Formats: sequence, structure tokens, C-alpha cells
Amino acid sequence: MITRRNALLLSAGALAAAKLGAPAFAQSPERHGLSAFGDLKYPADFPHFNYVNPNAPKGGAYSETVTSRSYNGSFLTLNSLNSYILRGEGALGMDLTFAALMVRSGDEPDAMYGQAARSVQISDDGLTYRFALRDGMTFHDGTPLTAHDVVFSMAALKEHGHPIITQLLRDFNGAEAIDDRTVVVRFAEKRGRDVPLFVAGLPIFSKAYYAKQPFDQSTLDIPLGSGPYKVGRLNVGHFIEYERVKDWWGANLPVARGQNNFDTVRYEYYRDREVAFVGFTARNYLFREEFTSRVWATRYDFPAFKDGRVKREILPDATPSGAQGWFINTRRDKFKDRRLREALIDAFDFEWTNKNIMYGAYDRTHSVFQNSTMMASGKPDAAELKLLEPFRDRLPADVFEDAYLPPVTDASGQDRRWLRRANQLLTEAGFELKGGKRLMANGSPITIEFLIDEPTFTPHHMPFIKNLGVLGIDATLRVVDPVQYRSRVDSFDFDITVTRFSFSETPGDSLRGYFSSLAAATRGSQNLAGISDPAVDALVDIIIGAQTRPELITACKALDRVIRSGRYWIPHWSKASHWIAYWDVFDRPAEKPRYFRGIPATWWHSPDKANRLEQKG
Repeated sequence: MITRRNALLLSAGALAAAKLGAPAFAQSPERHGLSAFGDLKYPADFPHFNYVNPNAPKGGAYSETVTSRSYNGSFLTLNSLNSYILRGEGALGMDLTFAALMVRSGDEPDAMYGQAARSVQISDDGLTYRFALRDGMTFHDGTPLTAHDVVFSMAALKEHGHPIITQLLRDFNGAEAIDDRTVVVRFAEKRGRDVPLFVAGLPIFSKAYYAKQPFDQSTLDIPLGSGPYKVGRLNVGHFIEYERVKDWWGANLPVARGQNNFDTVRYEYYRDREVAFVGFTARNYLFREEFTSRVWATRYDFPAFKDGRVKREILPDATPSGAQGWFINTRRDKFKDRRLREALIDAFDFEWTNKNIMYGAYDRTHSVFQNSTMMASGKPDAAELKLLEPFRDRLPADVFEDAYLPPVTDASGQDRRWLRRANQLLTEAGFELKGGKRLMANGSPITIEFLIDEPTFTPHHMPFIKNLGVLGIDATLRVVDPVQYRSRVDSFDFDITVTRFSFSETPGDSLRGYFSSLAAATRGSQNLAGISDPAVDALVDIIIGAQTRPELITACKALDRVIRSGRYWIPHWSKASHWIAYWDVFDRPAEKPRYFRGIPATWWHSPDKANRLEQKG
């Protein structure tokens, strides 16, 4: 449990803290923001972020389908308003209802500036942060938001939060409310560089509200919020609306000015992408990011698009694209051999799939840091070798050669060269081919089940499954409902499944959740492949401890080489852009934030455009 103490009483917690020695704050200046390496773009008196219109009008409605998820969220359904625990399928957008100590800037790699906190002081050893809170903050029922609520929130998430959260709080040692306006947060020695940033961005819950009900409960009861929106209408499994809090205490803060402009924000849930697209053409929702190349290339011919009521654009995306692909569950014995995993990669004809199914719209993904300076290429340089050499005897030899790239095929659909190579790898690994079936050492045939939760990827699977059949591997595709899918993935009950993840320009402790040995054994973690490698663990620790950005980039390249060498996933594809379409009722700033889509946060409703749209039809 995280201990708390009253500044006026000498409690046991205070005695324990006294024995450890008071952190040195005397010479520590107050800071208005935080970043991993201390660099901040905006000065203490900045009026607003550069990428917003500070005079954006308030009003109107915004709506879109669900295109992202976090923690227990689902793309396809919702049944809970607690989005911070493992149980249930949490609603997208609940973060809109809670304030945080600090919030991210959209045009810096990782900088954060004060929301509930007006400033922060950092001890000389970097292990204690003292946050000074603003005056006048309240929850939506008018009760004051205090340091005690902040401390309660951190403790609740540390003890009961989703496994992703608890992993990221591993180096968080506790927090104390010195008084109603001061929170002291303590971290472990050798803490992850980005752990303080993660803690500063945690939602602030009402301690009094959760005194009456358990925090770790999946529920449709509306929690007491503190942010710019509150939960409005809700239809379980179908949609959720958020209503703007018109007297929100933080509306004129520099970090909020020009944002949160819509009176209503609504997220629609569809279990089928085709049905979702039809819903957009009927104006059931107003904004759509397109992820299906076939739809983008062929389906924007409906009347509202032709007459200009619907607009379509391509927005550049300068953020790391990350990794998307079929992730192989190496916890299962049949996938332990790296040669089998590489054979699976060789059997996938990306070039045919891109040409025939995806209209040539994508590039092949190679790296977990795709489209970034952290992606390894060629042979390791001297700095990378220095990090890799201690693990040479336990790493595959190709880690020290050119960074692994998946094959480039002839786009025939069944490139014989790569299928022959896959067959050779399987034979070398002892997987004999008898009677057209590829057999394991115990004589059982190799079978693979691909698990997904909606049918969009079916066309991408079928030619791949056909190629696996040529190798004697009996592969099938199973589409399950989203609740069953989440349960199976959280408990690692699958052979191979599709996922996508990406990291910021300053990855840190979050890497543990995807690649560490601890995460491999933690139910609900993002380490779907089950990567459990001491070299990976050590390199992640080096990344977390990097003191400069060049050190960080070097360590990330080394990690990238090791993960790619492990053949843990069958790489998919990526593109450095967003395909967006929207009904023409919006205005937006001229400048898009570099690291965010900025939608809907910086957009606003245009009454003039809405009137013209109605006149058209």
C-alpha cells in the first residue's frame, strides 16, 4: 500500500520518511513543465500551444467510430465506464472526464505542462517530485479537488489498475499529501526515465466517491470526474457521448485554451467495418479515419462526397509507425524454434498482398521503431556493438550482421524461392514432411490458428494460409466476438494474432510492457509474443537509463536488432500518413500538432459550414 501522512501529525509514515532523509528541494527551482531530458519548448508564461486557435468557438457536435483503444478498451464494443482496470471493455474517451497533474504537448516528443499542477520541484537525486496544485479545482459535483485525491488515485492505480498501468508504476514508490495543495511523489532508485511523466499524466479520481464503492469494479455507474467533459448519453455496445463541462475550472489554462471545443463528443461502436462505412455515408457520424485501402481507393463515390458535403484528406504523420503484424505466441512449444518462426515469415507474400488487396498503398514494416531514427539499419556501429558485445554468446550471430529484413517476393502470391527456403528451414529444424503434413518431434502435425475479432483481415489471411498449406502446415482462421477475443488475448490463449503498437520519440518504461520477461508472464500485458530474453531485458534497462537522446537512439537500435533477430512476428505494413474523411461542418487551425492527430481536441464546429451543408441536402 502507498502510505499517506498528515503534515500536522508525526505518523509512522513520517518517521519512516525521516529515516530516509529529506530530499534536497532548497536549491531546486519550480518548473512549469517536465520532459525526459529536461528540454521544454514553451516558457513559463506561454499563453497557449502553437497548434491551437485560442479563440476557437465552443459548440456543436463531433462524432467518429472507435479507431484506438487503451488498457481494457475494445474497438468493437463497450460494457464498462471503468477504463483503467483489466475487467470489462472500457469506453473510449473516459480520459476526457478526468484531469491530470500535467498534460502532453503535441509538438514536442514528450514534454508535459501543468494542468492540475501549477509547478513541480525535483530533488537533487531525481527521485522525489513535489507538485504544487492550483487553487479552485473541483470535481463535477462541485467538491474540491485536493492533493488527497491525487494521492488516492495513484495508490488505487498502483494496486488495482490494469496490468499495463501497474507495470509502468513499478518504479513508483508512493505519494504523500503534505497539505491540500502539495503532493510529494517518490520513485525507486534507477527508475525509468519516463515514469515521472507517466505518473504526472494519470487521471485524478475522487477519494470520497470511491470510499463508497470499490475501484476495481467493472461498472456502468458514471464516475465522478474532474475533466473538461462528463459522460452523457450511453447505449451499451453501441455508442457513448461526452458533454462539455461549460464551467470547467481548467478551460482557460494555457494547456487547454483553444481545445475541447465541441459541446458533445460521441464515439460509435460497430462490429463490422463495412457497416461502419455505410453509417458514415448516411451521416450517422461525422469524422472517419480510413484504415482499409480498398475502401479508400474505391468507395468514396457516394453522393455526399461527389457534391462536396464530405471532404477527404491525407494528413502527414511524422510519428514512429511502430510495428504491425501477426505476433507469434512463443509460449507454445511448437513456436519455440526460431527457424519455424522465420519459415512463417518467408511464407507471407507481402508484395502480392499489397498489390492485389491493398492497392499498393503501404510499405513493408521491418522494425518495432518503424519510421523513426531509432530503427536499426545495416551493420551495428561501434556504439551499438558496445551494448551488444556482452550478450554475443547468447544472441544469434545475425544480430551482429545487417539488421534483419523480411523477404521481398516476386509478387506472384507463391514465390517458389522463398517457399523453398521456408521448407529448408523447417527440415533443418527437424519438422519432417510426411504425407503432405509437417510433423513435430512427437509426430503430431503442426497446426496454427489465427485469431481475430472482426472479418476485415480475412482477405489478408487466406493467401497466407494457402502458402502455409504448401509447406504442410494446417492453418485456420477463427473470428470470435470482441469479448471472447479480449479474454483469450489477455490470457495468451492463441497461436497467432494481429496487433499494432508504436512508441513515442522517447520510449522508456513502456518498453517493458511489450518486451520484458516480466510482461511475458503477466496476464493482460502487451507482450503478446512472449518475448523472454535476458539480453532484451538488459537493453530495455539501458534505454530507460539513457541520459541523452543520442544514447537513447543507440540503445533503441540495438534492441531493435535483437527483437528482429528473434523472428517474433510476421511483419505487416505501414504508411506515414492518416487518411481522413469528414462531413464538412468543421474548422481547424492551420497547423497540425507534429506528434498528435489533433482531432477532435483542436477542431471546432462551424455554424456557417453546417448551414451550407444543410442547404445542399
